[in-house]
Amino acid sequence: MSVQLPGPLVSPAWLAMNMAQPDLKLIDASWYLPAEKRNPTAEFEAEHIKGAVFFDIDSVCDPDNPLPHMLPSPTLFSEEMARLGISNSDAIVVYDGAGLFSAPRAWWTLRIFGHDNVAVLDGGLPAWRATNLPTGTGPGPGPGPGPGPGPAKFEATFRVELVRYLAQMLGNLDQQAEQVIDARGRGRFDGSEPEIRPGVRSGHIPGSTNLPYPELINAVNKSLLPPDLLAAAFAERGVDLARPIVTTCGSGISASLLALALFVCGHTGAAVYDGSWTEWGGRSDTPTEPS
Repeated sequence: MSVQLPGPLVSPAWLAMNMAQPDLKLIDASWYLPAEKRNPTAEFEAEHIKGAVFFDIDSVCDPDNPLPHMLPSPTLFSEEMARLGISNSDAIVVYDGAGLFSAPRAWWTLRIFGHDNVAVLDGGLPAWRATNLPTGTGPGPGPGPGPGPGPAKFEATFRVELVRYLAQMLGNLDQQAEQVIDARGRGRFDGSEPEIRPGVRSGHIPGSTNLPYPELINAVNKSLLPPDLLAAAFAERGVDLARPIVTTCGSGISASLLALALFVCGHTGAAVYDGSWTEWGGRSDTPTEPS
């Protein structure tokens, strides 16, 4: 029987106590915005939590979709998980080098493909370092040719209810059946700042609500705020946790962080708009606010 995780978040202390369990697997899912000019693969090789494997968000994706890091097919995801030595029976802890940024994308992706026994390391690698826990160096198995740590078998089952696509988002404009929360910064949301990707318009999906993801994170230790403060942040934006919610951002990364925060608040069924603003704002036939 695999390790049962205590919830969607685990602390460095919990991980340190349980990481010797053979069916507990660690994934480094670091990813950074292009403007940061950071190389997550190189940083993984320079330092990572011992025993972790590297999950390349830009490689474990749909190779035929021009949008950045869109969900892969169940077959491709199964192959990559198996090559990384991860099985359906494993408990998985994901983390990132920023503290809390891209790891929720891997958390959400695993849940999309039927793996619920997954948690995010609260505070990520910085929190691990701060407690003087051991790290390792050197390359780890990543997507692409070559042997992984295997053997392992992973069979993905796609949970379509946790993702939204363009047609569904367009349909929701009139129906407003689902609340849409945008994790981007206020300037990008209200159109006062240019988008970070060339050819993408400024603004937001009509009817959506803005909640910049940094407002959900403790600025000192990079951990997620406690549930009561998270719930208060959503309430201040007029979000009803009893109604359906879709999260969006620039390309589906910080939208996944919003989905994690909602999960911690008890709203476990939030969906992520995978194409997010890169898809919506990159088209000429989608309405925007301000128009």
